[in-house]
Amino acid sequence: MMPLDEKDLQLLTEVLPNVSAQLRSSMANVFAAANRLAPAEAREADPALDKNAAILTMSCHQMLRLVGNLSAVSELVQGGRFQLRNDDIVGFCHALCERAEPLFALRGVALRFSATRESHIIAFNAPMLERALLNLLSNALKFTPEGGTVSVRVKCGERYVQLVVADTGCGIEPERLAHIFERYLDTDRLDPAPPHGLGVGLSLCRRIAQGHGGMLVAESTVGKGTAFTLSLPNARSTELSLSDRRFDYAGGFDHVLMELSDALPSRAFLQKYLD
Repeated sequence: MMPLDEKDLQLLTEVLPNVSAQLRSSMANVFAAANRLAPAEAREADPALDKNAAILTMSCHQMLRLVGNLSAVSELVQGGRFQLRNDDIVGFCHALCERAEPLFALRGVALRFSATRESHIIAFNAPMLERALLNLLSNALKFTPEGGTVSVRVKCGERYVQLVVADTGCGIEPERLAHIFERYLDTDRLDPAPPHGLGVGLSLCRRIAQGHGGMLVAESTVGKGTAFTLSLPNARSTELSLSDRRFDYAGGFDHVLMELSDALPSRAFLQKYLD
């Protein structure tokens, strides 16, 4: 990664987060207005209204996801460790997969979870790790065709706990694989059309792994699929946490639905699935 000059650093750490905050506020107003124009009762009684409202709701979630990633860009250039708390990493990952599995089913993709232990306590930052895993799950779902499988496996080793997100999708070419964590704000590497994106998500995932004292690596075979392995130190924190306050990076919106929104069909946002 090329070093950032002062102008680029200011853009990443000051300008983009401020712009993102204003966009988030505007999108929240759009979402609120949409709910007033098409309330749940009206959507349930009118399939045509529900279908159109689902497209609008999906678009709002996609924009909020993009805004969230842009506001998190500053995390990519700031060092330091996250505040970590002891918790069950197996139960955490399993619960996240259970929340995401119905959405995967709407795309005709199976989501499987497995672990080498029933439970295991380590220190991690739950909001940050959730964000990383949902980003990886979103990418996997996006590139896995109907009938395919995405698997999440927790492997508890002596030094590290590995969280492996693997898919049976299209795979990544070797020349692209070498740069997938370095794509933010690089216009030469931006993909021109969906289902690709700005590439901020994977850079953020790597930063989150590093903030835990861990790492993120990728392996892929074209035509067979891709596996991302996020490794966390197999250690517990000895520091006493004085606050249970959780930072809500989704701004009050459903975290799983928001992070997977760019990989889901519009029917995932029909009223019967939102209830």
